[in-house]
Amino acid sequence: MQIWVGLGNPGPQYAMNRHNVGFMALDTIADFHDFGPVKKAFQGWTQEGRIGAEKILLLKPATFMNESGRSVGEAMRFYKLDEGDVSVFHDELDLAPFKVKVKIGGGTAGHNGLRSTEAHIGNAYRRIRLGIGHPGHKDKVSPYVLGNYAKAEIDDLSDMLGAVAAEARWLAAGDDVRFMNDVALRLSDA
Repeated sequence: MQIWVGLGNPGPQYAMNRHNVGFMALDTIADFHDFGPVKKAFQGWTQEGRIGAEKILLLKPATFMNESGRSVGEAMRFYKLDEGDVSVFHDELDLAPFKVKVKIGGGTAGHNGLRSTEAHIGNAYRRIRLGIGHPGHKDKVSPYVLGNYAKAEIDDLSDMLGAVAAEARWLAAGDDVRFMNDVALRLSDA
């Protein structure tokens, strides 16, 4: 089993924030791959399903971004998994908008959701970095990430989320390079 975590903040006022793109990615994957119903568990919301031969638990922590790791750690311990079985979908300031990259481990780059996850499970988990771009100055970061996507960005956002969901089978199979390549190909055709 794998645990795929989407980082975000609970509540309708945050639904379209750039910081919530991890939640959006999980919702799109769940719809695309016909995952089961949403259940409350592990201080968050879960959905179970299969992608290819792999059983996947989707987890959206309801603990707010700064405490995401509590939820992730609880789910990981319950299933007796290790951090290598966890993938975290999150917004990435250091990537151009709508670019998608995958890496294992690394720093948190000031991302409170990653910082909390690392504090609870270590840092050797897989990160699916969903680019939101940088507003240009560090004083503008907080209002930018907590701001909603602009109307003009919605089509590109939908294309990115659709590409991530459509190519998720490669993530499930552990082929991160094929996943990144196929997502990039889909987005170049969009």
